[in-house]
Amino acid sequence: MVANGEISIDAAKRVLRRFWWILPITVVTGTVLALAAALTMPKKYTSTTLVLVEQPTVPTDYVKPVVNTDLSNRLASMKQQILSTSRLQPIIEKYSLYPGDRQKLLMDDRVEKLRQVIEVAMMEPLSGSQGRAPGFRVAVTFDNPRAAQQICSELTSMFMEQNAADRGNIAKRTTDFISQQLEDAKAKLDQQDAAVAQFKREHMGVLPDETQSNIMLLNSANSQLDSNTEALTRLQQDKALNQGILDQQEATWKSLQVGHNPETQQQLVNSQEQQLVSLEEQLAVLQNRYTPKHPDVVKLKAQIEELKQRVGTTSKAVAPDTQANNVPKIEPPQIQQLRARIRQDDLNIADLTKQQASIQERIHVLQARVESSPAIEQQFKEATRNYQTALDFYNELLRKQQNSMMATDLEHQQDSETFRVLDPPSLPAKPSSPKVPLMAGAGFGGGLMLGLAILYLLAITDRSYYNEREVEASLRLPVLTTLPELIWSANGHGKGDGITGSTLPVERSA
Repeated sequence: MVANGEISIDAAKRVLRRFWWILPITVVTGTVLALAAALTMPKKYTSTTLVLVEQPTVPTDYVKPVVNTDLSNRLASMKQQILSTSRLQPIIEKYSLYPGDRQKLLMDDRVEKLRQVIEVAMMEPLSGSQGRAPGFRVAVTFDNPRAAQQICSELTSMFMEQNAADRGNIAKRTTDFISQQLEDAKAKLDQQDAAVAQFKREHMGVLPDETQSNIMLLNSANSQLDSNTEALTRLQQDKALNQGILDQQEATWKSLQVGHNPETQQQLVNSQEQQLVSLEEQLAVLQNRYTPKHPDVVKLKAQIEELKQRVGTTSKAVAPDTQANNVPKIEPPQIQQLRARIRQDDLNIADLTKQQASIQERIHVLQARVESSPAIEQQFKEATRNYQTALDFYNELLRKQQNSMMATDLEHQQDSETFRVLDPPSLPAKPSSPKVPLMAGAGFGGGLMLGLAILYLLAITDRSYYNEREVEASLRLPVLTTLPELIWSANGHGKGDGITGSTLPVERSA
């Protein structure tokens, strides 16, 4: 008896002892039916091939590839293209596939039917390959082994050709795009170059790289101005001194023209001696400051010598034997020389004054350049920054173009990443389906499950009581007594040893 849908171990053993023959029947029947189905089903043959992905022969450190798409993505794209109607229809027509379905099925239906027997799957990544698959597998299942091999070979060739074509097209499009961008960058670079050149022309002499030279020129001009001022001062002093000497000489000469006056001549001698002492003092000062070969020292020595000669001449004129009639009527050579020196001093002073004005004007120009340098430098930085940006972008595109052109050449020479057939499409010798051992195992398992299900149904439909526990569990009443089990002999008389404590099968009442 089964209570609440649960079968006890005793009940299971009891059903198995009574109906054990059901399991062998169902198992044998299921296995035989599976084998019969396997033998009668149409045979299918599978042709497979392995395609490996070979890395570029030139290291990527030297030539960076332009195709960086993951293999799985590229394979999915190629699979959609190769399994399209336009690619599978020629295969169907070439090998006359599905001849019996030409009248029943349209071409699209036959293409779909062929598409369903084609399998393209990635290979498992190898250890240490950083998750990159080494290749992929192409499998074709068909009812004819030769046709399966031919279709698999055609598809493999399509994948290899499609991969080469796709990589070549991508490389060419990349090179063309970079070349177009390079031309645009070259035009922008030329514009920036012209702008920088125009800026340099407009600000000639005040550019940042000329600031240091302007400062050096300004310092040199200031030094020239100091030298010019010093020389001009010396000339003015010399002119003043010569003018004083000239005035004294003229006064002396005029006094001699009027008449011989010893007192006047003695005063002239004294004046000349005082001038001589003053010049000698100036000479001592200059000798302390400069060397004996300095122009001022040499010039002052010459003036002292000349003044000494004049003093000697004037002293002779003071002698009592000098006659007034011997006084010359024209200017002495000394006065003429002094006048010539003064005229020369005037010319030199005018020349130095002109040079001083020119130097001062140049200093003003250089000062203006130096003062305007910071503002010009800021403007120049803005102009050169745009030029440098355009130049960097152009050089980067030029580098990428060269790399893309080399990568395109590698694609054309088949030296980049390529597909290589590891195992050519196989000619299947045994059918891939149906698989007899697998179907036999399935039939065996199905028959066993069916037999167990039948035994379970027999157990739950058995409404008999076989012991007092089942009676108490069903009636919820205690068992008062039990009938002994009677064993009947062959002559019809019962024999037994009394009450055994067991019960006879009793049918449950409704």
